[in-house]
Amino acid sequence: MDLSNENIIHVKTEANEYIQFRKLLEYKNVLAHAYSLGTDINFRTSTVTKKELPKGEYEKVKENYKVLCNSIGCNYINLVKTNQEHTDRIKIVNKKIKENEPDINLKEYKSIDGLITNKKDLFLSTTNADCILLLFFDPVKKVIANTHSGWKGTLQRISVKTVEKMEKEFGCNAKDIICCICPSIRECHFQVEKEVKDMFEKEFKNLGDLNNIIKEKVSNKKWNIDTILINKHILEKAGLKKDNIIDSGICSVCNSNIIHSYRVEKEGYGLNTAIIGIKNI
Repeated sequence: MDLSNENIIHVKTEANEYIQFRKLLEYKNVLAHAYSLGTDINFRTSTVTKKELPKGEYEKVKENYKVLCNSIGCNYINLVKTNQEHTDRIKIVNKKIKENEPDINLKEYKSIDGLITNKKDLFLSTTNADCILLLFFDPVKKVIANTHSGWKGTLQRISVKTVEKMEKEFGCNAKDIICCICPSIRECHFQVEKEVKDMFEKEFKNLGDLNNIIKEKVSNKKWNIDTILINKHILEKAGLKKDNIIDSGICSVCNSNIIHSYRVEKEGYGLNTAIIGIKNI
């Protein structure tokens, strides 16, 4: 299977597989990035109940990070990972905390769903199993962000809040920012009941495209929602150029043989990771 399309390339090595965005590869001398592939490889660093993994399992995850980071030319020791909890909280990363270990499962990143930095050699990591992961890059100010936007994060407009924080803290201009949308659940499989549908309808009633965003599938019982389209719309309204919003176009559920999916795997589901960093060259 090759997931490559006009926006992404599917890279296969002896050690692993991952995708990269063609747009970000235009800046390969500046950036390192990847979205992991393979359901036999897991990037879960804590249990579903937020407890730390047993040491042996945690070491396997660290090794997975090391292999992926090596593949894209970065040192996994310089990795900084969110402790996601479907919030709209975004943290600026100025330095590593651990000296000889990646910054994983740290209290400093508790309940954080987005990371921003302009520092070189800091590689930001988020994880997903259906949720949207967004990689941001401002090539003018040399600022990056990595944001986790599940359906709750989308309702809270965390993607727009990431852009606003980049503008406020680093002087970025939204028209310069590139946003790449990693593989995630798509409208074809994101089906909800009335309570959730009503929340989306209320929050995004002014987008003017609700007929394409929310589609009734079972009369008065089930609706499919296009959270990707929502994020595209609100990012454009935040000032991003349409051409700078780059979608992988890949559904995690449709491709659950190679991408972790909570809706397919259920309890004990695994996680993929998205990594982005500014190289120190």
